[in-house]
Order: sequence, then C-alpha cells, then structure tokens
Amino acid sequence: MTTSKTKQALIVRGGWDGHQPVETTDSFLPFLGEHGYDVRIEDETTVYTDPEYMAGVDVVIQTNTMNTIAGDELRGLIAAVRGGAGLAGWHGGIADSYRNSSDYLQLIGGQFATHPAKAAPDELAGDATDNFVRHTIDIVPEQADHPIVAGITDFELTTEQYWVLSDDYNDVLATTTLAAPDFQPWHRPVTCPAVWTRLWGEGRVFVATPGHDLATVSNPNVRTIVERGILWASR
Repeated sequence: MTTSKTKQALIVRGGWDGHQPVETTDSFLPFLGEHGYDVRIEDETTVYTDPEYMAGVDVVIQTNTMNTIAGDELRGLIAAVRGGAGLAGWHGGIADSYRNSSDYLQLIGGQFATHPAKAAPDELAGDATDNFVRHTIDIVPEQADHPIVAGITDFELTTEQYWVLSDDYNDVLATTTLAAPDFQPWHRPVTCPAVWTRLWGEGRVFVATPGHDLATVSNPNVRTIVERGILWASR
C-alpha cells in the first residue's frame, strides 16, 4: 500500500513588526493544517541554505519586510523555486523584503515604491493611518476565471495602497489605481498590479499587495485570495 507524501510548508517571517509577521502568518496555520501541510516556521533566512530540506518544500510563505538576505541564502531560495517549490506572500513581506538584491526583485516581479498618504502633510495625524486610503482592488476581467480570483468581484479596502514597480512577465490578476490629488507630485492616476503570479523554472510565485496587518488579511476577499494563492503556488 502506498501512502501519500505529507505536504511541506515553510513560513519565513520577520522584518518590520508593523506588518505583524507573527500574527498574520499564525492566522493561516489552521488553513494549512486543514489542507494537509506540515508547517515549519523560521524567523531567519538561513534555512534557505539547506538544499536537502528546501528540495522537499512544497511552498514557502514569506513575510519578511525591509530585511536583508545573504547571497547564499538567496541562491538557495531561487534554486528551490526553480526546482518546483512555490513562493507565496503578501504586502511588504514579499514585495519589500530584500531591497539589497536585484535577483530577488527579478524573482518576485514587483518592488514596493510607496504607499501614498491620504491627505496633504499639514492634514495628517502622524500615525500609521495617515497611509490608510480607501481604494478599490479591480479584478482583471480577462483573469476572472483564474482559480485565485474566480467568483471575486472588485472590492474596496481602507489600508495602505501599494505603488509597485513591476514588469510585464507577471500574470496580473488584479490591479489598483492610485489617484493623483493636487498635493502629490504625479500628474495622473497610476495603475499598479495588486495581485499577480509568476512562473519561475518549475516553480510558481504568488504575490498580493494587500495585507498590511492582521485586520487586512482577515478581510474575506483578501483572505480568500491569499489562501488560494498559497495552494496555487504549492508544488
């Protein structure tokens, strides 16, 4: 009698505490358990240098904002993805992880540039809510049947709205359009990817820019997109 291999999920979390890396990733543990994953949690990226372990990982879930990564660690991560491991994450935990590495940016396909303030500087409170802007996540019509966003219609959030720099190798599933108010220096609205996927070797990459904190990843639409994205990316 053959037995099915237990799926392996690796959570790598850390970086800026404001993104609640522990709380947000912990909130996905029941989901991962229900879908048959054994979960390993690491607060350092040294695990990426273990090729034997990484070769058996089905999906890496990373939330590690504004951190740095050593060359051998990054090479290990990229090798794992090229070999078939999935890589999934949200917000700055994946799109603003390692600004020191152009190879990482190429792997991910998008880099956080800014999250615009909601008002002119003299009208701001001086806390995190200064960057909480009411905005819409627009599902790309041509991607409406994609398994990550199927059945989800455009929805609104009040949280950080990411301006990301990206390339056209991404398969964009949802976008968001940043306004051009008079107090900002840009002259017209800017549309950026908000949810995308990327194929890299034998592996799959999934990124969702909504997910600033536990409240945001608890939004039903965001939660569904991230959960589906993890399963889609998984080996």
